[in-house]
Parts: sequence; structure tokens; C-alpha cells
Amino acid sequence: MSEQLAHDLLALTRLFDAGGWKELRVEYPGTSILFSHNRAAVLSADVSAAPRTAQVGAAEPHAAPTPAPTIAASPDTAPVDPAWTAVAAPNIGTFYRSPKPGAAPFVELGQQVAAGSELCLLEVMKLFTSVTAPVAGTVRRIVAQDGELVEGGQMLFYIEAE
Repeated sequence: MSEQLAHDLLALTRLFDAGGWKELRVEYPGTSILFSHNRAAVLSADVSAAPRTAQVGAAEPHAAPTPAPTIAASPDTAPVDPAWTAVAAPNIGTFYRSPKPGAAPFVELGQQVAAGSELCLLEVMKLFTSVTAPVAGTVRRIVAQDGELVEGGQMLFYIEAE
């Protein structure tokens, strides 16, 4: 995917969120994109009309992600220590904890990481963005769930710096 297309998709996503619409379908030759706040509508969208369809609002699997048998995330009810470093999604995309389906996650809850360590992947239309640790420390919270669609700026991890 070109950088311009990724920029355009992000702009469309922001406009859709700010516009108060329930659904928006954008079509051009060979591609149809459905934006919807109704997850059921996105999951049941008719994709036979277009050769390629990206559905924003539901996670696009990269070969059916399997849930990790280990702890997927820490409870959201515990308070976040203000000293922890937040790691936010740099862009919209599907959050993947592992490099490929069935592989071990990049990091686990409580794991020590070095600055620059890969934490996860975000995927938008087959373009993968690696998210790395900004500081060395311990992973204290994993906020997003594997296969979940996340938005730019959404918190993904919290790291307690060394």
C-alpha cells in the first residue's frame, strides 16, 4: 500500500468518526471500503461485488489469529501508574501480538524489554507497522487484544521504565 493511500484511509477514518455517520462506503475501481459503527454490518457486508474489500470497524485477520494460551492482557480495572510510559498506536490498524499466526507473542505481561524492542505489529491493508518500546523496562499492561482494530493514538502497552 502506498503512503498516500494509508494517509487517505486515515483521513477518511477521522472524517467518518467526526461526521456522526452510521455507515459510509467508499468505492472506486477494484476496491470497496466500508466504514461502520455497527460491527454486525461490517462482518456481514457483501464482499462479492468487489475484488478487494477493506472493512474498517472489524479486524481483518492475517490468517485467522489464534488467541495466545498465556495471559493476553492485564485487567483494565487496575489503575495505571502515572510513572509508566504509555505506548500508543502510531496509526489505525489491526493489532497483532505475534509476528505470524501461531507464533509466540513479541512480549508478555511482566517481561523485561530493551528500548527499541518490537512489541507488536499493526496491519492496514497488508502494510505492517512495527511498534517498538520507547524505553527499557517491564511490560506492566497490555491494553489491546490480539486481532483488535485500534486507532491512531490508542494506548497499546504501558511500560515501567528501569
